[in-house]
Amino acid sequence: MTDEQDHFAARHYGARAADYVSSAVHGAGADLDEIERVVAGRGLRRVLDLGCGGGHVAYRAAPHVAEIVACDVTPEMLEAVARTARQRGLANIVTRRAAAESLPFADGTFDAVLCRFTAHHWSDMEAGMREARRVLAAGGVAVFADAVAPVDPLCDSWLQAMELLRDPSHVRDYRVAEWMAVLGRAGFAVRAFTAHRLRMGFADWVARTRTPAERVAAIQSLQIDAPAAVRAAFAIEADGSFTFDTATITVAPA
Repeated sequence: MTDEQDHFAARHYGARAADYVSSAVHGAGADLDEIERVVAGRGLRRVLDLGCGGGHVAYRAAPHVAEIVACDVTPEMLEAVARTARQRGLANIVTRRAAAESLPFADGTFDAVLCRFTAHHWSDMEAGMREARRVLAAGGVAVFADAVAPVDPLCDSWLQAMELLRDPSHVRDYRVAEWMAVLGRAGFAVRAFTAHRLRMGFADWVARTRTPAERVAAIQSLQIDAPAAVRAAFAIEADGSFTFDTATITVAPA
């Protein structure tokens, strides 16, 4: 691993690994239910949890597959996932350190690639998607779930600003059209698309990344001064909690 962004993200999240394993937002949700439904009952042998973070996709998928490889750039995340898997008796979860843009797996290794709330950290989304397609078997399935940016440029700018102030390893939340274009260029064909709205409780949102007080104050200042269109788009609440769009995209090799 040589990419500066990958090293930066690994350093940033190392001390926060336990917070993501215990995160209620990451440990539940309609998108996670949808991912489990995609893999359940298919007799999948080997599955990749790409950018596993706290391992919630791996924990949900493990009972339905022979083996799941939880892959991330952060060693402490992988240690936390391995420890939690042992505690839950999920012996078919193995961990591997790697960046999405340079996966250490042979072509067609996995029957499924699952990727949830991580692509917005990648230094090169195009490369990450090409790698996901490369390691997916010809008859395989992949599911990508992530935040999506608004079409409106004003709201887009405000979302990216709040995300970056909260988490300096943030690269970009992509618009749905950008997702579709990148997936197509990587060699995927979209089979299903589900839109969701996700509420973020402000206190938990900034605590999970241990955002410094001065940046918390900056986010709150932005929210207070936000135009009416921005406040409406994100349903900004008095305590700073807000709601944004996410998408779950199921694809297959084109």
